[in-house]
Amino acid sequence: MKKKQFNQLFDRRDFIKLAGLGLGTGIVGMQYSCKSNQKVVIQGFEDSGSEAESSKIWTPVSDRKVRVGLVGYGVCEFAAAFGFQDHPNVEVVAVSDLIPERCAKLAEVTKCKKTYSSLEELIKDDSIEAVFVATDAPSHAKHCIEVLNHGKHVACAVPAVFGSLEDAEKLFETVKKSGLKYMMFETSMFRADLYAMRQIYLAGGLGTLAYAEGEYWHYSKDGIDSFKNWRHGMPPQWYPTHSDAYFVGVTGGSFLEVSCLGLPSKFERYQPQNNIYKNPFGTEISFYRTSEGGTARMGRSSDTYGHGYGSETGRVRGTKGSYYEKYEGLEENLPDVTRPALPPGVPGGGHGGSHGRLTDEFITAILQDRKPLVDIAMSLNMTVGGIVAHQSAMRDGEWLKIPQFKL
Repeated sequence: MKKKQFNQLFDRRDFIKLAGLGLGTGIVGMQYSCKSNQKVVIQGFEDSGSEAESSKIWTPVSDRKVRVGLVGYGVCEFAAAFGFQDHPNVEVVAVSDLIPERCAKLAEVTKCKKTYSSLEELIKDDSIEAVFVATDAPSHAKHCIEVLNHGKHVACAVPAVFGSLEDAEKLFETVKKSGLKYMMFETSMFRADLYAMRQIYLAGGLGTLAYAEGEYWHYSKDGIDSFKNWRHGMPPQWYPTHSDAYFVGVTGGSFLEVSCLGLPSKFERYQPQNNIYKNPFGTEISFYRTSEGGTARMGRSSDTYGHGYGSETGRVRGTKGSYYEKYEGLEENLPDVTRPALPPGVPGGGHGGSHGRLTDEFITAILQDRKPLVDIAMSLNMTVGGIVAHQSAMRDGEWLKIPQFKL
């Protein structure tokens, strides 16, 4: 599918016109919050991971409030799910969603008085200095580029780009040219296990990683509702960051090349004639050569394989130690692997208590004028491997080179 044709499938303003005519009612009806549906809980949200970690106390770095705009209140209500409205160094200036009812609800739950009908309108507000983009994944790159071009810092839900290596290059160049902060909110970075792996790796306790595994099993019999049904039959490895973080996030490295195998699905949405991606796979397993000279296996599935067994986790083996639920290795003086403290009033949130910590990291990076943890290079290195992996799967596992991003 040509990129121009793909983008036309997700023209947001066309959708507004349809909704205004009453033709979009079916789509809108499917977008109601997963939290209000007692029959379905999306995997990741049931795991708050917000238990107290009393060994650390949050210390503010400034008394300044960063003026933030929030965009996107879809099926997972992400714009409100990461605690911006609760952070002591944040003022939520304005919110936006394409659906008026959702926009009003987002304003209500974040206690914000100003609303805009679209991201395109919100970013014209000169009082806003940073924007959290929680829109549909196919629009992430486009929307972040628009935010940056309007002189504002940007945080983005995963993935950084959706199926387009061209968009990855454009986003990378825009971030570098802007000099502004960009951070992808990859939740695995602040799960307790990956955070521990990263601290031990940085302290030398793992040595060079010979092997890493990551898995993102997200079984969903009927699929998850989404704007214009973009999730319907999507290539699994186009949404790879929860698993790929278990190498890229641990080491700060990248994947150099990939061979990926796809497993055909019995689900209707993964029949190539039934999805816009012409994708036949509900499961894709990638085998990577890494920048450390080792290997990694990263699995991604929303298919029947596993029948409800959900997982966002990983394990690593290095020349000096390994980590799977605990550290085993040569290093005796391990660093503190307790996750950062949460600001007063900010919940850990879903995905293992990562939500509030991601927000605090982004806001603190702005206040300290430093690079955020999941910067543009790491974000893209977590994302583009999956794009190339799907290309490999469509070529029966052919080894393919992966673009590299480095600041």
